[in-house]
Amino acid sequence: MPEGDTVWRAARDLNAALAGSELIRTDFRVPRFATTDLRGRTVEEVVSRGKHLLIRVAPGESESEGWTIHSHLKMEGLWHVYAWGERWRRPAFKARAVLETAACQAVGFELGILRVFPRSGEEEAVGYLGPDLLGPDWDSGEAVRRLASVPERPVGLALLDQRNLAGIGNVYRCELCFLIGVHPLTPVAQVPDLVRLVDLSKRLLEANKARSRRITTGMSSGRDPLWVYNREKRGCLRCGTRVVHELVGDNELELRDLYFCPHCQPRVE
Repeated sequence: MPEGDTVWRAARDLNAALAGSELIRTDFRVPRFATTDLRGRTVEEVVSRGKHLLIRVAPGESESEGWTIHSHLKMEGLWHVYAWGERWRRPAFKARAVLETAACQAVGFELGILRVFPRSGEEEAVGYLGPDLLGPDWDSGEAVRRLASVPERPVGLALLDQRNLAGIGNVYRCELCFLIGVHPLTPVAQVPDLVRLVDLSKRLLEANKARSRRITTGMSSGRDPLWVYNREKRGCLRCGTRVVHELVGDNELELRDLYFCPHCQPRVE
């Protein structure tokens, strides 16, 4: 499931493959940008911003501004880099973007969001996001302030709100609530230590950003890398109590899977 650490790795790999290279062909397979052609321009860098990925391209000879290829993986998206002649590992009809250089092809499959716009459009696209847990501008104090600004909101929903802090997805929000011993529907105002929660969020994503396997238990060699997420049939990894699985969201259109241990995370009435 793509979360901030997954997108960070995608940006790292794309940056290694594309940065400094000239695009010899671009193919955007969404109607709005199907005629956009960035051939002849050089990729400057690829960066992540929370769960968003930004490929920054230099301006053409007669252009005063560079371009940004903005994608969001949502639930199913991913980027692959292929050497020339290498067979794609996903069906071609699932490709949404193809970027070619003399050395490789970068292909974005099943991207939930794909947009191409002048560089000045980045603020509108991602400027609303809170501090990026894996970004150079990380500000823990601002993240705490944003979380605390709506004290009655359940902490499990506040953590998923990318306007508070950018990069946490469903797996991390469940595991974070477990690790601090708080029921995910506890109002933010009743969370004992928001500073600790934010600090732990940062440390977890930093620890996992370079791993192919997401681990929150600290046991890299074990079969069970998570405490409660997706464990409703196996029980809490700490105490064995049956993990509760619910669908929770701000409204019926935003329901997401929620996992918690009723023993380790008792609900406060």
